[in-house]
Amino acid sequence: MSLLPHANILIGGFPCQDFSSCGLKKGLKGSRGELYNVMKDYMNLHKPKIVVGENVPFLEKLENGNILRHIINEFESVGYNFKIWHIYCPDFGLPQSRTRLFLIGVRSDILAFPKPPTPELFFQYVTIDRAIGDLVEIDDETIPNQSQYFVATKATKGAGQGDQKSKQGEIAYTVRANMKARVHFHYLLERRLTVRECARLQSFPDQFVFPHSASQNMLEIGNAVPPIIGHLIANQIYKFIQELL
Repeated sequence: MSLLPHANILIGGFPCQDFSSCGLKKGLKGSRGELYNVMKDYMNLHKPKIVVGENVPFLEKLENGNILRHIINEFESVGYNFKIWHIYCPDFGLPQSRTRLFLIGVRSDILAFPKPPTPELFFQYVTIDRAIGDLVEIDDETIPNQSQYFVATKATKGAGQGDQKSKQGEIAYTVRANMKARVHFHYLLERRLTVRECARLQSFPDQFVFPHSASQNMLEIGNAVPPIIGHLIANQIYKFIQELL
């Protein structure tokens, strides 16, 4: 930890699988459940001014909230105060149903807090057809990075979490990392969503290249913080830092 450089802002997303409602809910007993301690160790050594931790909303319900209280108590024990932000991503332009929990920490000698973002759309959400409607035809000549697409054939059934087909005119279902457990079908066509379509639903720009296999690409996309949400949180932190100057 001492080899890492000092920073005024620490942003991290300790793995959510042990806290997710779709996982085994191992909590702190899971192999990844205690990785928040890496953030705590950095905070204790380098004392950044602001800390942002991202996770799934189910973390707040796991073991009646005791897990989240434990994590916050651990963070605050090294000299910080924390608040929780709940972000329903469609309120800020994401075309899928996705809620994230952000732990916002401020060093205890700073007597102020960043302001949470104000919803912008108020139920006038970006729908799935508006987000990916132009990607219906998969064609080498019109779409770059063709190797990043699933073959446009009828998908086989998933196993375990229930297949989903979003409805035209509505926001999409949540894009998940495990493409085998829950197949996400196209809202109009008899095929699963492509990697590029899922990336669009996560707000990745089309020029962003996913160079791996389809399954690895989906893992990265599903686990990612949507770029527009990352920008949203970063902008709130930036405005707060400017106020401190």
